[in-house]
Amino acid sequence: MQSRRLASACALVVAVFSTFTCAAADDLAGTWIPREATPAILEHEPQRVRLLVFSEGSGGELRGRLLIPTLMGVPVTAKRDGDRIQFAIVMARGMEQPFEGALRGDRLIIGGPGEPPAEMRRVTPEESAILERIAPKKEPLPKPTALPANGLARTPPMGFSTWNHFATEIDDRTIRGIADALVATGLRDAGYVHVNIDDGWQGTRDASGVLQPNAKFPDMKALADYLHERGLKLGIYTSPGPKSCAGFPGSYGHEEQDAQTYATWGIDYVKYDWCSAGLIYDDADMPAVYQKMAEALRKTGRPMVYSICQYGRADVWRWGAAAGGNLWRTTGDIADRWPVVSAIGFAQDELSPFAGPGHWNDPDMLEVGNGGMTSAEYRSHMTLWALLAAPLIAGHDVRRSSPETLAILTNRAVIAIDQDPLGRAGKHVARRGALEVWSRPLDGGRTAVALFNRGELPAKVETTFSELGVPRAADAVDVWTGNALAVSGDALAADVEPHGVVLAVLGAAPPPSRGAPSPSATSTAATATPPAATPHTEERAR
Repeated sequence: MQSRRLASACALVVAVFSTFTCAAADDLAGTWIPREATPAILEHEPQRVRLLVFSEGSGGELRGRLLIPTLMGVPVTAKRDGDRIQFAIVMARGMEQPFEGALRGDRLIIGGPGEPPAEMRRVTPEESAILERIAPKKEPLPKPTALPANGLARTPPMGFSTWNHFATEIDDRTIRGIADALVATGLRDAGYVHVNIDDGWQGTRDASGVLQPNAKFPDMKALADYLHERGLKLGIYTSPGPKSCAGFPGSYGHEEQDAQTYATWGIDYVKYDWCSAGLIYDDADMPAVYQKMAEALRKTGRPMVYSICQYGRADVWRWGAAAGGNLWRTTGDIADRWPVVSAIGFAQDELSPFAGPGHWNDPDMLEVGNGGMTSAEYRSHMTLWALLAAPLIAGHDVRRSSPETLAILTNRAVIAIDQDPLGRAGKHVARRGALEVWSRPLDGGRTAVALFNRGELPAKVETTFSELGVPRAADAVDVWTGNALAVSGDALAADVEPHGVVLAVLGAAPPPSRGAPSPSATSTAATATPPAATPHTEERAR
């Protein structure tokens, strides 16, 4: 979410690293502010200001952060060559926004591609004092330690989130309608059990500091009960910073209080979005920041899936599980456009070794059904997420799901790949121009194989059983269409449409059912029997 807000916010850039200090006129280190900014603007409308502060690291490197006072802060890198500087805003893994600067005496002239130059100056002592006063202070953090697994999300979470389609335009009535639609369309029985309210539900804190929902959500406990009665689970959103990405109250300084509130309401899933935490903490603080909320959630005694969202910075896949996360975002925000979805999805396989039962890489929500891509592209999107063992969180208005959208989202064979109990994520096997071959090991000695055509024209995609490292199969069938793949000797091939995919499962027959508990074992209100191919449904509402 933050990357969308930053895309428009970064035309003029500013960063604060730790303190608001002045520096010598011939040095970049210090705090820079747009020339036209005034103390009155900083005092009364700080969100209008883009600041830039740099400090020199122990190795002589320049370090900094983009700062929008009271709203957010993001790392900025700088490489200096005389009086010219190459900057980059590090918004997310694989998402850097470059811009250039030059020192001209006591002025810093900056500009990005296609942007007019902007002039910045050093802050005055009066402005420095204002910035110091309005900046939130760093809260005590726990010593990073490896938390034990919480036993949740043994397969990738499945469900729905409000953000992609509704953003902050959400209310109680909409969520109840979404819940009813998940049941009526069969999405719930396919495994989509989490209903996650993203940013925009928050109201204000009462005199005791307890966060209240806004007027659009008059009774969050009653809403949770409504979902639980239908075999669904309710998720909520917050931030470790003072403000969420949309400017609503975050959990800064109220971690334990908010966790207890969520437990009292009956919340089952918490997404913790970095947002304004960058005003206070460095990326190096992220493990401790996320551990702090994980400990608060566990202290309540209520099981809540914990979703870490900090856009894949600071190698989160290396510490996310230890910090208590069940899943962690590995990218900036997804969008309902093929170039975005393909850029995100096809760049994920290097992270596959870090996924497993209880801890998953999260390349963001599904865009299937939002209307910005073709059916072939949506099938490729769903296939990639299944191969990656990614969470399947629908992001369209499920109340208006088309038959085609439902067919993609509820394909039992594809869901079974995503939810495979072995929990090993897939990787690419070969890349030949615009053609890619991927595979994922599955339980029972089976292998999922996908032939992708990322090109603009139809193409034959070929591989061999030797290349895949699996025994030769007598035949193979595309789970999307039911069409047979061409098998000849060691070769396996299929004609694939532009931006399309052919997906098959090779190897031994699926193992016998493990006897997943019936809905009544976990929810007295759930009455529909979940499909055997979707083990995630055993985590239905308590």
